[in-house]
Amino acid sequence: MEKVKTIAVNVAAIALISVALFWGNALYRQYVQFEKGEKGTASGDFPAAVAGYEAAIHMYTPGSSIVPRSAQKLWDLGQMAEANHDTARALIAYRALRSSFYAVAGIYSPGQEWIKRCDARIAALVPPSAKATGGTAP
Repeated sequence: MEKVKTIAVNVAAIALISVALFWGNALYRQYVQFEKGEKGTASGDFPAAVAGYEAAIHMYTPGSSIVPRSAQKLWDLGQMAEANHDTARALIAYRALRSSFYAVAGIYSPGQEWIKRCDARIAALVPPSAKATGGTAP
């Protein structure tokens, strides 16, 4: 019986260490991707900024501060594009934000508030004729 307890404790320890390593790796990769988004934003490289922030959200881990910061950065990119009357880029940013949270949904679906906000902005930016035909607006 003592041998079974020892094996169970070892298995539990290995499982906890594995989860901690996986979580730590995901957090590190989130940070790296967020920094790529920041560099893209700083250099005016819109596609790189969107890709970096989007990838950071795709590596969702509960409790991470990077995910909400990345979401806010994507939202801000969409807002700036709208302010510059660049509908295409605004749609790219909003759709990237929305799809990032759809991609990480599982038992728990984070980012529902962001999804609703993006849906509203996308609906406002896509003309009714494009909605009716299933096409996309510029």
